Amino acid sequence: MKIQLPEKVAFIIKTIQDAGYEAYAVGGCVRDSILGRTPDDWDITTSAKPEQIKALFKRTVDTGLKHGTVTVLLERQGFEVTTYRIDGKYEDSRHPSQVIFTSDLLEDLKRRDFTINAMAYNEQTGLVDAFDGLKDLKEGVIRCVGNPRERFEEDALRIMRAVRFAAQLGYRIEKETEEAIRQLAPTLERISAERIQVELVKLLVSPYPDYLGMAWELGITAVILPEFDAAMGCEQKNRHHRYTVGEHTLRALAAAAPDRVLRLTMLLHDLGKPQALTFDKEGVAHFYGHEEISADIARRILRRLKFDNDTVYKVTKLVLYHDYGCDVDPDRRTVRRAIHKIGEDIFPLLPAVRRADLAAQSDYMRKEKEARLAAWEHCYEEILRLQECVSLRDLAVTGRDLIQAGMQPGRELGETLQRMLEAVLEDPARNTKEYLLGMIK
Repeated sequence: MKIQLPEKVAFIIKTIQDAGYEAYAVGGCVRDSILGRTPDDWDITTSAKPEQIKALFKRTVDTGLKHGTVTVLLERQGFEVTTYRIDGKYEDSRHPSQVIFTSDLLEDLKRRDFTINAMAYNEQTGLVDAFDGLKDLKEGVIRCVGNPRERFEEDALRIMRAVRFAAQLGYRIEKETEEAIRQLAPTLERISAERIQVELVKLLVSPYPDYLGMAWELGITAVILPEFDAAMGCEQKNRHHRYTVGEHTLRALAAAAPDRVLRLTMLLHDLGKPQALTFDKEGVAHFYGHEEISADIARRILRRLKFDNDTVYKVTKLVLYHDYGCDVDPDRRTVRRAIHKIGEDIFPLLPAVRRADLAAQSDYMRKEKEARLAAWEHCYEEILRLQECVSLRDLAVTGRDLIQAGMQPGRELGETLQRMLEAVLEDPARNTKEYLLGMIK
């Protein structure tokens, strides 16, 4: 099998080989090349020691000398070059206590997580595939290199990576690998929230975000997202739904575009339903106030997983308002008030949330719900086209205008501006300086 190496990668490998050492492209870049994808980056593994690599290239960065990694810079582009190594004992389910350099490529490949990531390539030798990674790629299988328990005991994050790769590629997890995940999923408690966040987001924005259901079946979410487990067991006994809250969530994720904020919103939008669940006399389920409960839960989860403030703000607000106006036939007045209440930054994101939510519900009144959503979108487009005022920023008068008209700075001035905005939200034609200043005479 021939892989087309980028010119700079081929140059680095040849330079190392010409000096008498071995060098190969390795890992994900080899996997992606075989799959016909463009690798995000190219990693190189070599028999040469870090100091020998530094002597071969003009510009290098000591990225991780302790672990054998040097970054070679070619025209401002960096390529990580790492010495073949054998990892010592893992004492924290994440990092080896020591690294032993070796001259044997196979020893280096043995320590890698999955067979599809344990292939190496150079133009001289061709593909080195000691663990049948190519076969697993062709068959769509995620399989650990060697003993899966050992691989997961070395690095518990590999448990999440297995499901993440399955979701990115649409693959199944091999039986022994799967069983080891079930047994060792609790060890994810030792992994930092930041690393859990990275893997969770990669899973969510993958082509198969509903593989989160696989994470649930394998006991992963019980550790990293117990709120989702509660949702999986929560029945929705009313005519608008046909799935449990968790199953609805998985289907909503699959229906949403692969945007980070949107997929996080769909993951979290209904997690308050188990707490809000009530039944009427006919045994029909209701979830009054679940939006507020879900927003609080979403905020706690996002903080727990160390998401940035902007993501926390956007997602929690979208969760809070994901059902807003869904049972109201809108006009522009209604939508103007909704934009003002929800925010000009958040409101445009809501239709995508509503559409994914609808796709995961029952067929009951589906056409009516979709028509109502389309009407909301049409009104919003008209408001934009007509440049109608929806916030103080767009008001025809400012606080300075009111002061010039004789008002004193303070609470009364702010309340007056709000009263003016209310009048304009009711009727955009009132948004003139003459009309608004007339309100204070």
